[in-house]
Amino acid sequence: MKLRLAYVVLALALAAPTATPAAGQAAEASALTNRQIVEGFIDLFYRQGRVREAFGTYVHEDYIQHNPLAPDGRAAAIAALEPYFASQPDAVREVHRIIVDGDLAAVHVRARQNPQDRGFAIVDILRLENGKIVEHWDVIQAVPEQSANPHPMF
Repeated sequence: MKLRLAYVVLALALAAPTATPAAGQAAEASALTNRQIVEGFIDLFYRQGRVREAFGTYVHEDYIQHNPLAPDGRAAAIAALEPYFASQPDAVREVHRIIVDGDLAAVHVRARQNPQDRGFAIVDILRLENGKIVEHWDVIQAVPEQSANPHPMF
């Protein structure tokens, strides 16, 4: 349960904004396509674990959070996610898909505490506006030991 809550907080933070980017970063971000924005955010956040930089560069300060366990706002996400990422040095986060359609994006991720953990399947849904991620929804499902069908979750 504690692990599931941690992943919920992790997914929730995806939509949360944080530190204000430097003027050059803000101008650069606004010139990017929605796909480039999402890919840049996902690379910094999930792959590199650079929470503050990811949120400061790509997420709006007043982003809207739909996960009932997380408050709105970029600063709240950073406050929750930075310590969590720091406490999980062996975590493995594998991005399997990024789908972008207009102002919406879906990101399919497998998140595990360590390489031996089955972990969770996470789908983050992001809405973008004016070069920033402004809204976030997520769905989280534990990876079971056995499946009722032969199809992989990823």
